[in-house]
Amino acid sequence: MKALNNRVQLIGHLGADPEVKTFENGSVMARLSLATSERATGKKGEKAIRTQWHQLIVWGKLAEICGRYLQKGREVAVEGRIAYRTFTDVEGNSRLITEITVNDLLMISGRQAG
Repeated sequence: MKALNNRVQLIGHLGADPEVKTFENGSVMARLSLATSERATGKKGEKAIRTQWHQLIVWGKLAEICGRYLQKGREVAVEGRIAYRTFTDVEGNSRLITEITVNDLLMISGRQAG
């Protein structure tokens, strides 16, 4: 069961082109936003689509590949772990961010039309 700790798998579409950054020490990071959607039916039978947005962080060679081949609308499957971090905003308030640190990524489809 140890291998199942803090593991998440998502399939969705990218909401923007990847933001790739190379640091002074040579490490590469890509930041992606991923939308996952699920269909739901309300109590009165009304249909709705619920969309969740996930912030993804990718490191190393995989980050370089993301920057080279991914773009807004592309469908991908990712596997990674949930990470939390805090920061102080410009007004001095402490904020919590939830991100998925990606270990593996699979490109499912080409760029979506529109």
